[in-house]
Amino acid sequence: QLVESGGGLVQPGGSLRLSCAASGSIINISPMGWYRQTPGKQRELVATLTRGGSTGYADSVKGRFTISRDTAKNIVYLQMNSLKPEDTAVYYCNRVPTVTGDYWGQGTQVTVSS
Repeated sequence: QLVESGGGLVQPGGSLRLSCAASGSIINISPMGWYRQTPGKQRELVATLTRGGSTGYADSVKGRFTISRDTAKNIVYLQMNSLKPEDTAVYYCNRVPTVTGDYWGQGTQVTVSS
């Protein structure tokens, strides 16, 4: 099970830290990622973290977002800085890549607005 939290309303330029609590050892055995989705659009992968600790980011968030994990607590984080209105979305975490039938949590809403 995956439970995302930490979203909210923030002004442009602000910061948020999202958390993803995972049951079991998924974050220890799978590459993990943060995805986001806005109404009418496909879910977009914005940050990835490999088992070895390598990270990758979509161009739209590079330099502003940082993915990390706490393997002891089974939590994956997404630190989001310099937020922009276009970052507004529901954010989800999951393994990378996902396959049809994979479980998705409820996500956490991030709204960037003045």
